[in-house]
Amino acid sequence: MRILAIDYGQKRTGIAVTDEMQIIASGLITIPSETAITWLTEYFTNERVEKVLIGEPKQMNNEPSQSAPIIAAFIEKFKATFPNMPIALVDERFTSKMAFQTMIDSGLKKKQRQNKALVDEIAATIMLQDYLSRK
Repeated sequence: MRILAIDYGQKRTGIAVTDEMQIIASGLITIPSETAITWLTEYFTNERVEKVLIGEPKQMNNEPSQSAPIIAAFIEKFKATFPNMPIALVDERFTSKMAFQTMIDSGLKKKQRQNKALVDEIAATIMLQDYLSRK
């Protein structure tokens, strides 16, 4: 069964998933945030998912970030829609910066690095890979 990671944002949501053996994390898709629950409903119908990781935004001092209420509202909606799906909140503080650096390191041109959807998807992948390496 797979583990799914969600980097939920005000506009876009990056999603990453493991393989069935939970060894490799791969970016899956970036979707408009307002479609997240609908997209997940369809995905869960077609794929076996054991757990969902949701990025928890924090500031450097460990206080909740300004996007925390948006994430909290999404989590409530998620729990109401998928009451039997286990979730884990994971620190996502550096994932966007790491995603951007990953894009630079892999030789993507400046125009490609400005693709915020790709940044979100890579951030979700980094979050998931970090979780797998600590598991």
